[in-house]
Amino acid sequence: MAIKLGMEAKLLYKTGGQDGAGSWTAMDNVKDVTLNLEAGEADVTTRANAGWRATVATLKEASVEWEMVWDTADAGFTAIKNAFFDNDLIGLQILDATGGQGLQADFSITNFSRNEALEEAITVSVTAKVTYSDTAPSWIGG
Repeated sequence: MAIKLGMEAKLLYKTGGQDGAGSWTAMDNVKDVTLNLEAGEADVTTRANAGWRATVATLKEASVEWEMVWDTADAGFTAIKNAFFDNDLIGLQILDATGGQGLQADFSITNFSRNEALEEAITVSVTAKVTYSDTAPSWIGG
């Protein structure tokens, strides 16, 4: 059995989106990351289903949530902050390991909330959602 630990996972970004200039850069200033993948549903129940409701998946959606230390000298922090305030898309790869598999897509930063706990470092909670782009989301590496 091949298990993966969360600390082995990678969150990479690319300013300007998937087709932007430059290379993918790992964001090391992240804590817990959650990749949410869901699909809408359509009811396709017919009398032939013998009393069972039948459902098919429709449009897929994805969001990513994570927490970062508030570090204005960190390039990844600055890229996310700028994407939020400038309403720019940003390419993200959410991978299970270096060179691993996961979602690659262009995202819009929809939440950038600063947390100021009395006895902790200032952090920011980030939410990114797949956005309008010329390049469709894809599952890479698998």
